[in-house]
Amino acid sequence: MKKENSDKIRVLRILNRFNVGGPVWNVALLTKHLPDEYETKLIGGKATPNEADALYILSELDINASVIPSLSREVSFSNDFKAFFALRKIMKEFKPHLVHTHASKAGFLGRLAAFTTGVPTVVHTYHGHVFEGYFGPVKEKIIRQLERLLARKSTAIVAISQAQKKAITEKFNICRAEKTYVIPLGFDLERFYPSEAKRNQARIAYNLNEDILAVGIVGRLTAVKNHVLFLKAAAILTSNSTINYQFFVVGDGETRLELQQLCAEYGISSRVSFTSWIQSMEAFYPAMDIVCLTSLNEGTPVSLIEAQASGIPVISTNVGGVEDTMVSGKTGIILTSFSPEELAEKIESLAHAPDLRIQMSKNAHTFALEQFSYLALVNNMDALYKKLLKDA
Repeated sequence: MKKENSDKIRVLRILNRFNVGGPVWNVALLTKHLPDEYETKLIGGKATPNEADALYILSELDINASVIPSLSREVSFSNDFKAFFALRKIMKEFKPHLVHTHASKAGFLGRLAAFTTGVPTVVHTYHGHVFEGYFGPVKEKIIRQLERLLARKSTAIVAISQAQKKAITEKFNICRAEKTYVIPLGFDLERFYPSEAKRNQARIAYNLNEDILAVGIVGRLTAVKNHVLFLKAAAILTSNSTINYQFFVVGDGETRLELQQLCAEYGISSRVSFTSWIQSMEAFYPAMDIVCLTSLNEGTPVSLIEAQASGIPVISTNVGGVEDTMVSGKTGIILTSFSPEELAEKIESLAHAPDLRIQMSKNAHTFALEQFSYLALVNNMDALYKKLLKDA
């Protein structure tokens, strides 16, 4: 028999916005699979026009989430003011035992609302950070100082990788190490299980003959994702290699036109396919031979996890939590620089080593399923919540 709602642990979970990515999967799976003793209310903002809306994910999991339109990604005093008071109203009505915020804007407004309404336990998860690489030095300094103040009043901080914890506690001095807990992201990765049938179907769907080596990159088309590095490497390979390459850019965003113009300038427009957002990524990854990530800053890159779960070797720049997301030399390659020449060299080396790609494929699938199961995420978060509530 289920407990009555009044006896349950009420958790209010707040996310920046419901756009496709790791944070949405994280909050959705926690909302769906936390033990029955919890009652979770999930709220968040709308995806921006350049992003893929993720409300379909919540619908598939039968999650009834609330959308606050004013909880937007961009800084807006008017919208932020509205969102802050909307959050306070929800907290007064729901009376949560614990508020858990995810990502920067939700973390700022949600924690302020929780502090000012007397919520006893407040947790924040950094899914990435905006301490460098996004804004100018003055704005970044202000953001870091505000985050230090918020972290001081928070009950606990969650980092999604050891590398991120080190950045938060040591590099940027946001929070004390003893107050910061590492809980990796978790996903339902069974849908990415690789098979020959899936690969054949995907290769046909994307018009890829046997002699074509497909290389993909997945993510929002924005400066911090550094797609220019990917395209420069593509230009080097199409000019100098005997391999028949086809490159795929999955995603959309404000730099799309600029990137397409670069392809024209480099003479590789016919070799680069811009797919925009793809809802069923499990039908895309099997078509690839290699998946790359070229970001300047990352939290835990979902594309690397999904690609590896699909049995695809990965190549990535060494940023954020990448070292915790893959095993260089076994599931893929971590670059030592942001050089397009190095990226091109590593792609070419894997292109000429089919046996190594097969071994990396097996390693990658096993590693992803062992390290990033949603069951581990749920169990770890359940244990943290109970510890914090008991201490409170």
